[in-house]
Amino acid sequence: MTFGFEADFIASLRCIPMAVRLSLDTCGLKLTLTQWHQLTPVERAELVTLSCATPSEIQAYRAYLCQILTAHTGHPPQNMTVDPVWLCNALPSSVQDQAAQHAIQLTDDQWVQLSPQQRFALLKLSRAGHENRNFLPALWEFQLVSHGL
Repeated sequence: MTFGFEADFIASLRCIPMAVRLSLDTCGLKLTLTQWHQLTPVERAELVTLSCATPSEIQAYRAYLCQILTAHTGHPPQNMTVDPVWLCNALPSSVQDQAAQHAIQLTDDQWVQLSPQQRFALLKLSRAGHENRNFLPALWEFQLVSHGL
């Protein structure tokens, strides 16, 4: 799944799409943008389309990423521990804080109506120290606010 707010880079895959970021968090691996650029376009596209939901898919995704990254860099990806906050029913404070910067008040009810992928995207787009320019376009795309804001 790709999002409309990713349209400016999805065709070239110059940035790591949210679908891959979700898979990375799901399987507990870290991939830097520098490492991403060392992969071939075919490998990047494969990481976008590979499913990473069931235990066997998660294991296969991890194995594939470890294999291709090690082949290109000589090192496997780094492991990371992830707290799947996007699966909780309470609106994370980082998302609310980022919305408040645009004078937008989001609710827990709006949060629970979103898909896990949409929640994950908003969570990533609201991280401190992250370029948050796609946060408002994501809110528009997910129909949480109108374009007039």
